[in-house]
Amino acid sequence: MDIPNLRWWGWGTLDRFFSLENRPHFWPTLRSWLGLPDELVERPPVPLESISLRPTRLDDPVLASLRRLLGDEAVRLDARARIEHACGKAYRDLVRVRAGIVPNPPDAVVYPADEGQVAALIAWAADRDIIVIPFGGGSTVLGAVEPPPDDRPAISLDLARLDRVVFLDPVSRTARIQAGATGPEVESQLNARGFTLGHFPQSFEFSTLGGWIATRAAGQTSTGYGKIEHMTQAVRLVTPVGILETCDTPATATGPGLLEFFIGSEGTCGVITEATMRIWPWPVVQDYRGFLFHRLEDGIAALRDLMQHGPRPTIARLSDSEETAGFAVMAHAHSGLRAILDRAVDRYLTWQGHSLTGGSCFLLLGYDGKPEEVRPLWRRATAICRDHRGLPLGRSVGESWKRDRFAHPYLRDTLLGVGVMVDTLETATTWSNLLNVYGAMTAAIRAAIRETGGGPGYVMTHISHIYPWGGSLYTTFLGRQVPGEEIEQWWAVKRAATEAILAAGGTLSHHHGIGRDHAPWLEQFVGPVGRATLRAVKFTLDPTGIMNPGVLLQEEQPQDE
Repeated sequence: MDIPNLRWWGWGTLDRFFSLENRPHFWPTLRSWLGLPDELVERPPVPLESISLRPTRLDDPVLASLRRLLGDEAVRLDARARIEHACGKAYRDLVRVRAGIVPNPPDAVVYPADEGQVAALIAWAADRDIIVIPFGGGSTVLGAVEPPPDDRPAISLDLARLDRVVFLDPVSRTARIQAGATGPEVESQLNARGFTLGHFPQSFEFSTLGGWIATRAAGQTSTGYGKIEHMTQAVRLVTPVGILETCDTPATATGPGLLEFFIGSEGTCGVITEATMRIWPWPVVQDYRGFLFHRLEDGIAALRDLMQHGPRPTIARLSDSEETAGFAVMAHAHSGLRAILDRAVDRYLTWQGHSLTGGSCFLLLGYDGKPEEVRPLWRRATAICRDHRGLPLGRSVGESWKRDRFAHPYLRDTLLGVGVMVDTLETATTWSNLLNVYGAMTAAIRAAIRETGGGPGYVMTHISHIYPWGGSLYTTFLGRQVPGEEIEQWWAVKRAATEAILAAGGTLSHHHGIGRDHAPWLEQFVGPVGRATLRAVKFTLDPTGIMNPGVLLQEEQPQDE
């Protein structure tokens, strides 16, 4: 029922990693950027068997009734299952679990077989005041699956057994899919019928449909296929007060849309068990190419032109000069003829006034579809990029990106192991405000890294998702960890970045959700009336507060007498 060979202490599976072999510039450049010592001491995660967990707070009679409800095999109390479900994959999560610190493990992990068992479990938990935390792939980076520090027992409800495409309507181009299906499970079943969902987040291999919907996720090709809220036509939600199903039609005018309350609800109202998704024919070609721009402003102007006048791309990712340099220093060293070609390319770029490590900005642009459809799109897109002084780099860089697109999270584990603070955050704003938010956010992060003892730090950003009206900024920041203060240091950087984003007019989250980490700022973003509205919906569907408390909506603090 679980992914075999899973890294309980990091990303993905133990048989995979991001290879730094034959990348001679990576470590010397990283040492220079971050002020790291010449000799890096690797600190591996503690052994699983050395982690001491709090005993389960479910007594024998309660456990017996739970096993009668779901079956013995569907209820797990072993340390590995509880540790794997105790947190997500945020920086704070991994720092703690690598050190063997698991302060709030679930008291049991359960695997219902179908929606009926989900409904029975929630009713069972509500009767006993037991917290229920829906769990998909556990890839959250905002603390959305960790049990709260609560006196009540908590159960992690893993949806791994609900993994099927239940029904596919090729005429309407919709598919009803169970919420526990991972990205590969969704795509393999749809691809067999000639379709795709078109949703490929970086967590694709390990995240689930229910998790995508619950966090309002965006995939790497969202510019062409849409974010998850554009793909979701209807959902079924099991709540403590009953099952709620939204209207399965392409549009409706029956008052405010209930669907909007549940896309992004992060398990706080109930458990998404199924959804009707809008699907697309599988593209014959995925033609992804690269361009270089002299300035970030030129690349932004090209993207805005493409989105407002066409042709709208399937994928567009514009890296600032820092991220472009980051990609360059991870390049493989070649020998023989390939090395000669590499030197020739470098001379050509220099002749064109470009430098991969000296200020140029890389754009990945792509179109999906049939060859006869894609060719004219590329002629127009290339002309627009050239109009903004973009230099075409061809398809090879696009193919290289596709090969590594899901591998980069593995590099974080390597960096954490040698004392590097590394995390990501994202926001979105209008075209007219994009550079303002970008400047304010990156300046705040750099200052916070220095002020917390992280050295000079390194901050790199790309525009990850674009619309006719604006775009999303996705930032990665790195610094030296302060031993013994890793989480306090990270939180200071996170807080500075979030406050700078909100002050500059950016959104609190574009595609990662809210979780626990962003909950303190939710009221600032939606206002007190907005927060009260969300709380009223939660209370209506979850009157005893058993569904993922503290996520999205921060718990009310008790008032002094």
